[in-house]
Amino acid sequence: MARGPLMIIGGAEDKLRKRVILRDFVAASGGADARIAVIPTASSLGAEVVEVYDALFRREGAAEVVAIRPESREDAHDPVLVKTLADATGIFMTGGNQLKLSAIVCGTPLGDAIVEAHERGVVVAGTSAGASIQSSHMVAFGVGGSTPKQRMTQVAAGLGLLRSSVIDQHFDQRNRYGRLLMIVAQSPQLLGIGVDEDTAAIVAHEVGADGVEREVLRVRGRGAVTIFDPARITTNAYDARRSDPLLASGVVLHVLPEGSAFDLTARELLPLAAEAEPGLAEAGHDLRQLARDIAAADASPTTLKRRMARLQKRKKDDPAPPTDGPSS
Repeated sequence: MARGPLMIIGGAEDKLRKRVILRDFVAASGGADARIAVIPTASSLGAEVVEVYDALFRREGAAEVVAIRPESREDAHDPVLVKTLADATGIFMTGGNQLKLSAIVCGTPLGDAIVEAHERGVVVAGTSAGASIQSSHMVAFGVGGSTPKQRMTQVAAGLGLLRSSVIDQHFDQRNRYGRLLMIVAQSPQLLGIGVDEDTAAIVAHEVGADGVEREVLRVRGRGAVTIFDPARITTNAYDARRSDPLLASGVVLHVLPEGSAFDLTARELLPLAAEAEPGLAEAGHDLRQLARDIAAADASPTTLKRRMARLQKRKKDDPAPPTDGPSS
């Protein structure tokens, strides 16, 4: 069975208006048949955060929402909690303290159950802290800033759903470029992925025309996903002293807005899908009519003016096409 998609959300996803990312998550989890497990361990808000997501997911049509909130590693060994994931079609990890989430969940039966659910096709999503824990390596804590400096952040183990990578969130809003650069300078085998707020990096396994399965990241939301590829980096991270700025030369930078797709396996940008612009067909009709006029040697400015006036009058007199009602 194919592995389920990952939804890596940079935090502060829209919960009040369009709710595009949350709606996509519910739809990917099965829509009206969705059974969603919310893991709020990272959050300090307790039951309140579960109530918020319960209401949001049910409003988007989910059939069932359950909370799984271990507060210790002992809780994460509870077979009753672990069994709750057996019927889940979607798993959602909330924001908060990612080091707390990692310390309680990773390397426990509950953490193993999340990985197993992903392997059998369940959608695994997380926002903020719940995004960071999905990678093999995770930012534990650290300061912001544009310049990478020695020891400006610490790294912990994540769940490893996305291998050979490190994920950071609230990326542009909290200026976390420097700390992600520091990590990839120290560990050039990792791909650095920074996700902006109200933005999701959606990772799925896709089979290309060549029959090869690849991990493909697609961007959804109002921000961007930034990728640092340090495969050919030149750095002094191995001997820089405490708090020194780091040399990081040759890092390949990708800034991916909504609609972009990136092949994580080959580490290369995929071609953008062509989209028809609204009104393009009508504009094409007008251009074809004008071309016919020119081909017919209709060179009289007066005649052309009359033709354009008739065209504008037809557009004005034609009633607007019916609609299906206001969009949600």
